[in-house]
Amino acid sequence: MASTSLTRFTHHLDPPLSLVETCKSMDQLKQIHCRTLTLGLPKTPAFHNKAISFCCANKSGDMDHALKLFDRIPEPKSVFLWNTMIKGYSRIDCPRHGVSMYLNMLGQNVKPDNYTFPFLFKGFHRNLGFSCGKELHCHVVKFGFCSNVFVQNALIHMYSRCGQMEMARRVFDISCKTDVITWNVILTGYNRSERYDETIKLFDEMEKNGVVPSSVTLVSLLSACSKLRDLEVGKRVHKYIERCEIERKLILENALMDMYAACGEMDVAVGIFDRMKTRDVISWTIIVSGFINKGDIDLARSYFDQMPERDYVSWTAMIDGYIRVNCFKEALVLFRQMQAASIRPDEYTMVSILTACAHLGALQIGEWIKTYIDRNKVKNDVFVGNALIDMYFKCGSVAKARRVFSDMSRKDKFTWTAMIVGLAINGHGEEALGMFSEMLRASIKPDEITYIGVLCACSHAGMVYEGRKFFASMSTEHGVEPSVTHYGCMVDLLGRAGHLREACEVINDMPMKPNTIVWGALLGACRVHKDVGIAEMAAKQVLELDPKNGAVYVLLGNIYASCKRWDSLHELRESMMHRGIKKTPGCSLIEMNGVVHEFVAGDRSHPQSNEIFLKLDSMTRDLKLAGYSPDTSEVFLDIGEEDKESTLYRHSEKLALAFGVISSDPGATLRIVKNLRMCVDCHVVAKLVSKLYDREVIVRDRTRFHHFRLGSCSCKDYW
Repeated sequence: MASTSLTRFTHHLDPPLSLVETCKSMDQLKQIHCRTLTLGLPKTPAFHNKAISFCCANKSGDMDHALKLFDRIPEPKSVFLWNTMIKGYSRIDCPRHGVSMYLNMLGQNVKPDNYTFPFLFKGFHRNLGFSCGKELHCHVVKFGFCSNVFVQNALIHMYSRCGQMEMARRVFDISCKTDVITWNVILTGYNRSERYDETIKLFDEMEKNGVVPSSVTLVSLLSACSKLRDLEVGKRVHKYIERCEIERKLILENALMDMYAACGEMDVAVGIFDRMKTRDVISWTIIVSGFINKGDIDLARSYFDQMPERDYVSWTAMIDGYIRVNCFKEALVLFRQMQAASIRPDEYTMVSILTACAHLGALQIGEWIKTYIDRNKVKNDVFVGNALIDMYFKCGSVAKARRVFSDMSRKDKFTWTAMIVGLAINGHGEEALGMFSEMLRASIKPDEITYIGVLCACSHAGMVYEGRKFFASMSTEHGVEPSVTHYGCMVDLLGRAGHLREACEVINDMPMKPNTIVWGALLGACRVHKDVGIAEMAAKQVLELDPKNGAVYVLLGNIYASCKRWDSLHELRESMMHRGIKKTPGCSLIEMNGVVHEFVAGDRSHPQSNEIFLKLDSMTRDLKLAGYSPDTSEVFLDIGEEDKESTLYRHSEKLALAFGVISSDPGATLRIVKNLRMCVDCHVVAKLVSKLYDREVIVRDRTRFHHFRLGSCSCKDYW
């Protein structure tokens, strides 16, 4: 097309202006410009205006070329040209260049008009708004545009984009308020600032002012209702839409569905969905997310599988849904399917997958995710960094968690808290407290979660004095009032250290009613110190709050067994049978070559089961030669000693350990995740395996990590 136009231009000497009006790309524009120069044709102001306008407004435009053309104008006095340049810089998100152009315009004694400021403010971001927004607002007043509705809307938009909603509201309050666009700008601003209650209040005021809402208004309002779970106002908006017969655009129907889904009214949301003439990926994702929020993961998956197309948001929603219901394996499988579908994940997907890896102890997959993030330049923000830290700690990889922390350019309180909690559960109590001191020096205010990590660090390291000090200073130094969880941490700290009476006093002095976690912490301490009397009292309190809590029966039974209280154990077992209470089976996970393998106590369903049990026999013989004697003191069964040993022999972590030894190279670290507290005998076996087979063994049970190296454990047998 360019060559045809230029041929006409050469032969008939069409004015260059007509050619600029028909050009489609920068290449064509530059060819026209060159031919104009070659033939010595006059370049009129209209030609310059059209050429610069093309560069500034067209998607394929080039602002560098526009500036070259603009700079060749001896004395540009047309405010239209200056506005065009300012608008162009806003289009390409270079508002600082737009401000410089505006200041140059004033330097040339060219006054702004009512288009200048809307173009100028359109591309403002938070930092620029803070640095020069108010100063430019003064220019609006100085040049007499403060009552112009377009300028008012631009000011409201600029202030709300910069998070300065008080200033945006001041401009709005003095505006004429007759234009629905003005209301839409302020409503959108409140939604962007997550001040949804103000959005709803303003809608009431809008109705009083007699301003007819547009579909944009209604979408903003429904979005606020969705975030606030305000079904009453949402229904009011729905009735208004039906009463006024407002056109049911796709974006409006999606907003209605989202509101009902967020409020748990999935029947209504599905009804709207079924009646929609057209649906997009957002429509389907709303329904999928709605069922996820209701906990109906199977129905969510059914709709997900029916989607004609899926984007990264819908994949991430489904993955996150599996994580919410603790289906971490399913989340990883779905992520692999997402990869196969060539859908590029974003940072939210990465956080969800890292969370799944953390719960499964799947370090190899987590490492692959870290590499994927780096290679594909996925946004590695503070949320991804925090998820990486959590994943590494929950996989027992303390050094790599430290490295991620050191490399993070921005850290929030959750980053510091993740480090404190992670170090604590991995047995680095003193380092965790050192991290807390660094956090305070960095002027990061701790919250209740941070203090849970601090108290856990003291508990796992047996630092009673330090724990008492931190507990006492929570409210006085940082205004964090101790919750029932903090009291539970103190009971655990004191109980583990053998201060059972003081732990009981803490419970008696609590300003709130103790829950099962508090009494459970006391019961766990009684197991360590074999105090049957306090154990029975604590167990009674837990069962009054939660009669079906099978873990309490098991823990009390272990205490009876270790204290050889066989009559009491027999009565407890009869009580369990009478109430239908069953012991939760032990389950252990181990990752090998990117695949997570699951073992249940005594289970022979694994494809390599025969090989695993042969290795377990061989390991047991090796351990016995090294002096191992099975510790049956906590076997919660009234059976013979040989049967007790057989029961211990089939514990899930021993099966995972044997599988790990036969499935990995010599010297490779074995990482096991168990759903229950590790028993005494398995703890002894893991220590001996680490020494005899020269392996580092890392076991994460329901309360902490055990790092076994050369026959010793990081917990120092204090768990």
